[in-house]
Amino acid sequence: MSFAAPLPWWLIVLVAAAISGIAYFSYRRPVAPLSKAERGTLIALRTLALSAIVALLCRPVMHVPPEVADVVVPVLVDISRSMRVADADGSTRLARAVQVLERDLLPSLTGRFTPEIFAAGDTVTASGIDQLSARARRSDLTTALASIRTRYRRQPVAGIVLLSDGADTAQLDPGHEMPTAGPPVFAVGLGAPQGVPDREVLAVVAGDPRLDQVSVDLHVSTISRGFGRAPFELRVLANGRLLETRRVTPPGDGSPVESVFTVLPDTRAPTVFTVSIVGEGEEPIAENNARSVLVNPAGRPRLVLVLQGAPGFDHSYLSRVWTRDPGLQVDSVVRKGRDDAGRHTFMLQAAPSRTAALTGGFPSTREALYRYDAVILANVEGDFFSQVQLEQLAEFVSERGGGLLVFGGRAFAQRGLIGTPLEPVLPLELDERRGGLAQAAFDAQRAAAPNTVALTRDGAVHPVMRVGASPADSVRQWSALPALASSALLGGPRPGASVLAITGSPNGAVHPLVAVQRYGRGRAMVFAGEGAWRWRMLMESTDRTYEYFWRQATRWLAAPAPLPVSVMVPESAEVEDSIEIGVDVRDGEFAPVVDAAVTGSLTAPDGETTPLALRRDSGGAGRLLATLRPERAGLYRVQVEARDGARPLGSADRWFYVGGGDREFADPRLNEGFLRRVSEASGGRYVRADEAGDVAAWLMSAVADPQPELSDLWHRPWAFALVVALLSAEWILRRRWGLR
Repeated sequence: MSFAAPLPWWLIVLVAAAISGIAYFSYRRPVAPLSKAERGTLIALRTLALSAIVALLCRPVMHVPPEVADVVVPVLVDISRSMRVADADGSTRLARAVQVLERDLLPSLTGRFTPEIFAAGDTVTASGIDQLSARARRSDLTTALASIRTRYRRQPVAGIVLLSDGADTAQLDPGHEMPTAGPPVFAVGLGAPQGVPDREVLAVVAGDPRLDQVSVDLHVSTISRGFGRAPFELRVLANGRLLETRRVTPPGDGSPVESVFTVLPDTRAPTVFTVSIVGEGEEPIAENNARSVLVNPAGRPRLVLVLQGAPGFDHSYLSRVWTRDPGLQVDSVVRKGRDDAGRHTFMLQAAPSRTAALTGGFPSTREALYRYDAVILANVEGDFFSQVQLEQLAEFVSERGGGLLVFGGRAFAQRGLIGTPLEPVLPLELDERRGGLAQAAFDAQRAAAPNTVALTRDGAVHPVMRVGASPADSVRQWSALPALASSALLGGPRPGASVLAITGSPNGAVHPLVAVQRYGRGRAMVFAGEGAWRWRMLMESTDRTYEYFWRQATRWLAAPAPLPVSVMVPESAEVEDSIEIGVDVRDGEFAPVVDAAVTGSLTAPDGETTPLALRRDSGGAGRLLATLRPERAGLYRVQVEARDGARPLGSADRWFYVGGGDREFADPRLNEGFLRRVSEASGGRYVRADEAGDVAAWLMSAVADPQPELSDLWHRPWAFALVVALLSAEWILRRRWGLR
């Protein structure tokens, strides 16, 4: 027993003296004669009563053992399919997890804690050891830990034990952070950091179409671990049909291998290209040996507006190039001269429905301009346009998502477009102040002679400049072209822009010739040369460099331009993923239509069509969303139609592919980095499976020894009864011995 409000020693002495004095003087001269024993008894009773009252005023407390509740230790066991990999001391990872549970964890935890086992995969469920099976399609470990924290938020938890290979294959937001609140996580890593011998297709990316929109480059990244530099075969299939087999040799064990395959997608139907590693019976993991990518059909022809400052050789050659391209529809406005009133006159070549809007040399309304997917300005001076028209062109690129190409010496002569709203749209500085730049700054493939074309390394692989079967062929063909008549002396690239080709000036300086950049939602390109018709006129008739370049440039600029009604689908998805489909609805000026009536349908791989449940997106005006969870792999088709009252706004048709890869077996090695981050962020620790016996000791130290509880005594009934008994005894004896 102790006191919650103890008195200092000197005050205790004073109080004791006061109590003794009060008790003594109370019976020093009693009114009735008392014997020494009687007077001593009464003094003692009063002293005890006063002492008890003072002691109770100092709050006597007693230390009692606390009530100890059961302390829980949730044990999460990863049951995703990657736990089947047999790289855990000769056993599968799941078998090793069961061994760790039975031999190291449960015997040491039982008694001191209450361990509870959970299977963690797509979901978290309570499980027995004999029920654990590596069957889950993926492992969402972050969500599993959050679920356990919520489940036991009102119970004492010593810590959470996680047995996993660290392959967290959930699709998390890029800015997701590890949770730090809650019990510490003690992670046990299962498997080997070096994994098992394995070959994997890391990625397959389809580049922009090139060569008349016929061929596409598939950029394939593969890796081989545990096989040294042994070669292996890659196969490319289009919708299941074998296209090419290639034998590749890694530069070293564990070094990525980059390969490029040129393929021909179907222009009228979606094409699924699959790249696979030919199995040789020596790999324990075959699920990551193939990956697929979808190339959507070309769809509608792209509508292009060409504004020519004056007719010339390039005009006639380019007209033939664009007219022969089935993927392009070109409206042409050519300035001819001035009439008697001094007004510009134009020669128009356009569809009758669009001619009226072009009689002034430029689309008369924003809606008329936004019908086009790309605009090409050829030798048009900057002062030809009004300030409003230049602003509309800039917004055409940034907001509508269109493409813009500016070429020809007149477009850059004198001040040209400097200081106009169009200047920041273009990828090059228009005011060349330094008299040329170092050729090394452009990383060119060869030296740039005056007015000749020299590809940069970016240009050798860019779809605009790829005129050969390979980058090396493209470099060779460009270098064989005759020199241009001249080139505008422009400055360096803006941040984020790419210079695809350079040229030299007579004084030996180097200048950009072709440059591109993204601007807002669209694309912009500059061709600084003059007299490109020489490539067509002075080369052999079989050379198609001129044609390829202008068709590819035009298609590349116009390709991403959306229609007023457009559909956004995931680039990659797996079975049972929660995916989101977006629908943007805009009017002719590409302003969002908030209250449009939109209907949609989804066609599954088996041909079954179901309505698309669309909801308004509160964060984006004119956008609707639909959430799906596909149940099978294959091609899915989304079709939507939008109306504003009785007025149709447009329709959209888009395909996407489910099951192109298997995230669960992407880099199937033990991911110690993830497990360390999870444990350290929560205040826990990480160990490998052979050190799992240390976890029990860490859990012991994580739970502090319970402190004794303090119980007040002053308000207990017996304390009150003691004081009353002492006072009553004194009063009874006083009355019996003749005192009042």
